[in-house]
Amino acid sequence: MLEILILSLVQGITEFLPISSSSHIILFSKFMNFISEDLILNVSLHIGSFLAVIVFFRKEILSFLIYRKVFMLIILASLPIILCGYLIAQSGIINDLRSLKIIGWTTVLFGVLLYFSDKMENEKNLEINLDIKAALIIGFLHIFSLIPGVSRSGIAITAARFLKFDRVNAAKISFLLSIPTLLAVSVFGIYNIYVTDNFDLIKLNFSSIILSFIFSYITMVAFLGYIKKASLDVFVLYRIVLGILILIFAYQG
Repeated sequence: MLEILILSLVQGITEFLPISSSSHIILFSKFMNFISEDLILNVSLHIGSFLAVIVFFRKEILSFLIYRKVFMLIILASLPIILCGYLIAQSGIINDLRSLKIIGWTTVLFGVLLYFSDKMENEKNLEINLDIKAALIIGFLHIFSLIPGVSRSGIAITAARFLKFDRVNAAKISFLLSIPTLLAVSVFGIYNIYVTDNFDLIKLNFSSIILSFIFSYITMVAFLGYIKKASLDVFVLYRIVLGILILIFAYQG
């Protein structure tokens, strides 16, 4: 149960911060010799994050007619990663992308991109300025987040900042963009939990969903509050330091 608590905490904190949840789950599992980290559990952790973002945007979702344009553009932006994610999962390539060297390099390189994007003076608003062109650009760049270390949230924020959206609206775009993606993952996960005969495994997965939901929601609220007052430099620095440490370990091993 301690493993589930730690992995849920890691997932909840890193899913919506620009530092890559998948890479942190992999790293914690490798270095702490966790035995519970598998595909179904990983998906369960993402279900918790999905429920958190749904609750976070509950007013916008209930007022769908008002925000219909935004949600349709978010769905459009999500199509590339859902399609590519399915193809990669079917091909088995995803397992080859989980190496420490790849995680190290992507953590550093996409951290540098985040830094330069965040230095631009941007004032665009999500509800007013998000259009088909911006949605497609963000959507295709979002495909990179299938590689551990890139960060789904990080690449979405980076793309939005380069497209001149301010920090808060860039973060909201990344939050909203997680809905279709996490929904697709959640459907897959719920099906696999449903067909599982092992009651202990089912109980384990439901525990991870609840804990991940709690940590994810708290992180979203805290992150938006933080970037209203500060830059993303702390996340850039964290990525670069972490990436370098991973690369040192990977190339010495």
